[in-house]
Amino acid sequence: MAQGKEGDKVREEFLAEAQELIETLSRDLLLLDESQRRGQRSAETLNDLFRGVHTLKGLSGMFGFERLGRLSHLLEDLLENLRLGRIDLSQPVLDVLFEGVEGFARLLAEAGETGEPTKVDIDGFADRMRTLARVKAPTHNVLEDFELDPNMLGVLTEYEEHRLRTSLEEGFSVFRLRVRLALDVIDTALDQLKERVKAIAEILTYLPSMDGTGGDAIEIEMLLATRKTESELRSALGRPDAALSLVLRRASGAPRTSIKAPSQAPQRRLKSSAPVPAASSALQRTAEAGPGSDHSLRSLTSVVRVDIRKLDNLMNVVGELGTVRAALGRFVEKLRTGVDQTLWNEAHRIQRAFSRHLSEVQEGVLDIRMVPLAQLFDKVAVIVRQVAREQKKEVRLLITGADTEVDKLIAEELADPMMHIVRNAIDHGVEIPDARTGVGKPNVATLAINAYQKGNHVVIELSDDGRGIDTALIREAAVRKGILTEHAASDLSRDELLGVVFLPGFSTATTVTELSGRGVGMDVVKTNITRLGGAVELDSEVGVGTKVTITLPITLAIISALLFEVRGRLLAIPLAVVQEALRMPRDAVRTVEGREVLTLRGTTLPLCRLGEHFGFSEPGEAAPRDLYVVVISVGNKRLGLCVDRLSGQQDIVIKGLGRSLSQVHGVSGATDLGDQRLVLVLDAASIIEEVLLGRSSPLALGGLQ
Repeated sequence: MAQGKEGDKVREEFLAEAQELIETLSRDLLLLDESQRRGQRSAETLNDLFRGVHTLKGLSGMFGFERLGRLSHLLEDLLENLRLGRIDLSQPVLDVLFEGVEGFARLLAEAGETGEPTKVDIDGFADRMRTLARVKAPTHNVLEDFELDPNMLGVLTEYEEHRLRTSLEEGFSVFRLRVRLALDVIDTALDQLKERVKAIAEILTYLPSMDGTGGDAIEIEMLLATRKTESELRSALGRPDAALSLVLRRASGAPRTSIKAPSQAPQRRLKSSAPVPAASSALQRTAEAGPGSDHSLRSLTSVVRVDIRKLDNLMNVVGELGTVRAALGRFVEKLRTGVDQTLWNEAHRIQRAFSRHLSEVQEGVLDIRMVPLAQLFDKVAVIVRQVAREQKKEVRLLITGADTEVDKLIAEELADPMMHIVRNAIDHGVEIPDARTGVGKPNVATLAINAYQKGNHVVIELSDDGRGIDTALIREAAVRKGILTEHAASDLSRDELLGVVFLPGFSTATTVTELSGRGVGMDVVKTNITRLGGAVELDSEVGVGTKVTITLPITLAIISALLFEVRGRLLAIPLAVVQEALRMPRDAVRTVEGREVLTLRGTTLPLCRLGEHFGFSEPGEAAPRDLYVVVISVGNKRLGLCVDRLSGQQDIVIKGLGRSLSQVHGVSGATDLGDQRLVLVLDAASIIEEVLLGRSSPLALGGLQ
């Protein structure tokens, strides 16, 4: 049994490590794709990809995942040929690389049993790779045309020799740099030198020069490729003592340089620029340190990988402590008049200290759960490239605010809605290049994603500059599919017609494709985002483009809630959606077009009487002389909730209602206040949608309490 538990733990460690590697590979592939489009050098990105695939191959073999290891081996061969210039980097080759990384993700899902088994045709992938990856015929060796030191050429790796040859063929200037570094600061000084050089040149190789080695210093020799001048390079180096010389082209008729390794033993390298397996390099460093060295065995990183389920459990415990804190506060207040003042002061001091430390723990646990949206946006970028190529459209993706943080679970749940929105934008919104140029637009469309924090919410805006949405077509499609009657459709405003896009079964497509036409896209977006306590809004203009705005809470774990009473029932609503709460006379309410509204600081605020909305009271039932109005806001929509009495605020943990009550609209869950009282937590986004669209809740809450 112990072995089984240990095996499961090791398996989870492998899956987590492999998942991180695959996500990194996806990001690097996107960088490589962008570099290829711009005609920029991509040697470092290719190296990163090669190292990542090489590591994944090693891990797969170590833990017995044969198919994952086989696919890794195929991609490693392809990347090796790219690194060494044996094949050219092209869009078809990039397509194969993206297909391979997607295969990694599917195989990993199978290994983790996170979904249905997915068939990955590795043999078919290998055939496609061999078709594209035809090795180029060898050409003239440009190294023979330049005055290069045979000793240095003799110790170059195959990859370094390729980078040197490519740099010369592409017209880069190659400089030979010599600099002396003190042995007691060799590591720091060398790292600083490399950082300065990388900003202006590519380091083709570096190694110690045996000629310049002394007792307390060592001479480092580098080959640099750059398009900058010698003076610009000297300025960037910031070392007057550095010897810098340009590698010159050999004079006509002069003896050519032999690139065969010299007979003498090669110089010992400081560090190879070729990829080295992580385990081997670590063992090598340990061995070189020797038994008498002060080499440290401490980890190089302070990061700890934690299962999100453990954080969920910890959050639940912290949430329960929050209810204990509230109960303790009420108990201390009850003691105020019944015990000695000194004893009460001591109890009050303990209660305040407990509350302060618990708040710090809550903030710490919430901070651990937060992840940048960049993790999600990287996946979206892959989808954008894939769909655009399938549709033969040119799309440029602009991302801002990728460092905005949300709860890890919210980021995961947001993946499917984002995918649907992006697919719809490219399939329905973005025109083909010829159509765009025909109306005066650039042939490359722009899809922009912007994220930012707004109070306790995160706002994500996805906009395109495509054809936009014609509300007349929405009205026609809704009537044709039987979603709306002709009379009902004619009465809808422009914003209400745009909201029809989110109804189940709606689609303006007349044919079904792999991407659209089934009417199962935007309603999924609305359902998933509403379930997260968020809201989604749509704005569009024909010929200009479309913008989808998603508003979500930063976290769903522990929230501050406002408590209030409605017809004797205590309810809660997240404080993050509450703009204000005020007391108003009953005669301040007026009716406009059959809807109760209130004029608040010059603006009209629609009202919702919660008692009637949820079936707690009958329409027309006598209301108090004065009423309390809780003004809530989600996105750009506001609503006033009429309640009987305000009961304060409290930090709560929301618990789900279960499947049997999942169809109750307007309620996101329930919470325990710590004094044996269970309180329903209202879903602000759902209530706003139901009230403003004139739909009542399908299941009244009167029988739940």
